[in-house]
Amino acid sequence: MASWYGAKFHGRKTASGERYNMHAMTAAHKTLPIGTKVKVTNLRNSKQVVVRINDRGPFHSGRIIDLSKKAATKLGMIGSGHARVHIKAID
Repeated sequence: MASWYGAKFHGRKTASGERYNMHAMTAAHKTLPIGTKVKVTNLRNSKQVVVRINDRGPFHSGRIIDLSKKAATKLGMIGSGHARVHIKAID
């Protein structure tokens, strides 16, 4: 399950040291190395995005990745706030 975070966190420092930009294609993951690129597929509509891990989280049971607002928008999951996804680290 994926979730997303937006305006409340915009401009705050991430685990990587950079500022969170809700308009960038980034995400938070608990264990993948910072800088890893990940392909995320929304299992409901098959939409895909590639994001770069720049933060840690999510800290909610059952969630595996927290996406930026831009990534969540492209995946079509803004309204629901979460979506079942498949993630795969890529080169």
